[in-house]
Amino acid sequence: MIKRRDWAKYFFLSIAGLFTFNNKAFIAPAYATDKRHNQARLLTQRGKKFFDEGRAVEALQDWKEATKIYRQIHYQEGVTGSLINQNYALQALGLNRRACTTLLQALKLDTDADICAIPSEQSTESTTELLTKAIDQQKPTPLNLLAWHNLADVLRSIGKLDESKIVLAKILSTAKNLSSADHSRILLSLGNTENSFYKQAKDNYSSIEEPGFKKEASFLVQKKALESLDIYQQINNSSTTSQEVQLQSQLQHLNLLLDFQEWLTIEVRLGKTNLATVRASINQQIQPAVDLVLKNSSTFSQLPASQSVYAKLNFANSLNQISDQQLHSVAIGYAKSALRTAQSTNNHRLKSESFGTLGKLNPKQSQTYFEQALSQAQSVRASDIAYQWQQELGKLYQKQKRTKAALQAYGAAIENITQVRKNLLPNNADLQFSFQEKVEPIYREYMRLLLASPNPDLKRVIQTNERLQIAQLENFLQCGNLDIIPLNEVKNLPSAPTVVHIIDLDESVEVILQLANGSLHSHSVDSKLVKTNVDNLLEILQSLRLSSTAEIDILSFPRSLYDLLIAPIKTYLPSSGTLVFTLDTSFQSLPIGLLHDGNDYLFKYCSIAQTLGSRVRQPKLLLKDQLRALIGGLSEINPSLRTLNVLENMKALPKVKEEIEYVKQQTSSSKVLLNEKFTSQALGQQLSSFNSPIVHLTTHAQFSSEAKRTMFFTWDKAINALEFYSLLKFSARSNEDGIELLVLSACQTAKGNKRSALGIAGVAAQAGARSTVATLWKVDADSTALLMEQFYKNLKNGVPKAEALRQAQLNLISDSRYSHPYFWAGFILVGGWL
Repeated sequence: MIKRRDWAKYFFLSIAGLFTFNNKAFIAPAYATDKRHNQARLLTQRGKKFFDEGRAVEALQDWKEATKIYRQIHYQEGVTGSLINQNYALQALGLNRRACTTLLQALKLDTDADICAIPSEQSTESTTELLTKAIDQQKPTPLNLLAWHNLADVLRSIGKLDESKIVLAKILSTAKNLSSADHSRILLSLGNTENSFYKQAKDNYSSIEEPGFKKEASFLVQKKALESLDIYQQINNSSTTSQEVQLQSQLQHLNLLLDFQEWLTIEVRLGKTNLATVRASINQQIQPAVDLVLKNSSTFSQLPASQSVYAKLNFANSLNQISDQQLHSVAIGYAKSALRTAQSTNNHRLKSESFGTLGKLNPKQSQTYFEQALSQAQSVRASDIAYQWQQELGKLYQKQKRTKAALQAYGAAIENITQVRKNLLPNNADLQFSFQEKVEPIYREYMRLLLASPNPDLKRVIQTNERLQIAQLENFLQCGNLDIIPLNEVKNLPSAPTVVHIIDLDESVEVILQLANGSLHSHSVDSKLVKTNVDNLLEILQSLRLSSTAEIDILSFPRSLYDLLIAPIKTYLPSSGTLVFTLDTSFQSLPIGLLHDGNDYLFKYCSIAQTLGSRVRQPKLLLKDQLRALIGGLSEINPSLRTLNVLENMKALPKVKEEIEYVKQQTSSSKVLLNEKFTSQALGQQLSSFNSPIVHLTTHAQFSSEAKRTMFFTWDKAINALEFYSLLKFSARSNEDGIELLVLSACQTAKGNKRSALGIAGVAAQAGARSTVATLWKVDADSTALLMEQFYKNLKNGVPKAEALRQAQLNLISDSRYSHPYFWAGFILVGGWL
């Protein structure tokens, strides 16, 4: 089983990634006469044979036995080589973090140093420093270079692209001075890492909503594509590079050209005419790239069987993207050749991939091919490829008006995607690439089909939307499974909550009301009507002129949204209590409490909480003896405000000291970090040592649709969403109950961002925070201090968090100085409402 970057096409098909080293397993020299030594050599050779046949499990077992023998006879070179071999098998099985740890053993590095941690669990700066130092200290033998080369590839596969690039650059420089080293293979890996940077940048670009950040992201996509293409071109032009490495490079080069051309074409169609010249240049390179592969076609048969199959399928899919009937016929020929090779090995995964590719290439026979592909995948429980064929079959059944069969196919595809993400996401960062483009549509199409039936299964719609929202959040946070549970699994509540699900299905917005007694009610509304009002309202709310905009000029949009979303279900709503909203990404920057029925705001009738994909940590009332707070704040201009990518007009925050004093007065004990004492290091130390159920930060914060631009500011640096997780996880470890309440005061949403909840509460939930209170825009200092004082007084009196916030907002609105929505509407609670 071999892994590929574009997982929506070939989940495990990376010709140049995993097999950068020609797939030549380390085999110890035959000079030794010791029986044990020879036994290890035979195991290594048999493991290689298994591996070439796509039998990674058997290969791993043999290579483990060989490692054990080499250790017993104290043959260190054999140990190192066998560990490198184990890494190949582990990568083929999708166990990239285990492969990474195995390579650390081969290099005699500390396996507890978090080098192999997923990106959100370790800082890039500390990891790169550790790796650079280790490379400099080790003797540059060919075997060590091989291990470092493998480690760089594995680091790339788990999303540590900066670390991968640094290692490759270091060993490439060393390899050029060693006659025995094949530096072209290292250069190929460097091209693949730049290619991954490109895919990551392209994926980020598709999800960025803020116009100001979009332009910069577009430039990065182009830069990384061109850098990767340049490296592949260097390899292709080299007369000393082996035919096999050239084929790998040529395939990657062609694939990237086609992918980049597609992106450029879409951008030009959207009005980015400045990219037309770049597109023309890329387009001119495609046919010569095809010709190069065809010229080197004899090399396909020289590869081991599994590599040969994937290489042919890779080429066939590339050719299929070109509008040329002759090349389409060539593509079918390569796919059929791949199938014949796969059948000769009796490898079910290879056969599944081959049948599936033929299904894409032969529309008239596609159903038969896809059904055969699915059967092969299911025979070995290969969820990672089965879901692709189930999606394709779902599309076909839809066209044939076979709704029941289409529902079954889409439902099964989502079950498989869920299983794949659960088992492999923490090991493989590539699973996140192209999620929005390739995988999200499966969820949404399934929900459309469910809702189109005469008696729609609303519970299944809610469950599917929940899975989609969580998958989006995991992608945003670059993390594995979040420790949060569905609302219907929440236990020991005084009463079940009333939940409102608002789901964006492109042409329609679906509203599903889930009452405490379990009954469900729904209605559908034209999405254009909803989104026009949302866009107009957010334009006002995210404007610097919000405070000076007359309330009457704001109200028309909240009233329209109430009529569209809430009015049709009003008769079913309770007259008081808590409303829990699950908002699709298009609506997460919307302050729901601001919706207006013509008489009053929605928050006047009930307390409001938002959840992440219908999920929360188990809600729990904050007890009086838990009112211990770690408080951090900035009231002065500080160095971190010079950080790149921050919002404009960030100045020193007034009234910070007053707000901190109010919080101190209402809590039983507190630890305060103010100004120069509020450093990133001090915050981390206090989070790990001070048992504080409440963390209250009065500092500038920026929320963006991109994790690295979602940040808050300490004295010395801006801490982005992924770094924040690293800090919070220490608190979760030291405090058995984790953080009960995280309060972020003085937040601001980047203009154009529609999904603030991801940035505001996602990291906190991931790290164990039960509830988060934050603002959607930078509010007035005086009114915020008063609101926080009242909020904590309410908590001290035993009022649940959502209701405590509502009462604090009511207190503000009753004051004529602060009745304007600017002062109170931006405060939201995400997570547990008790």
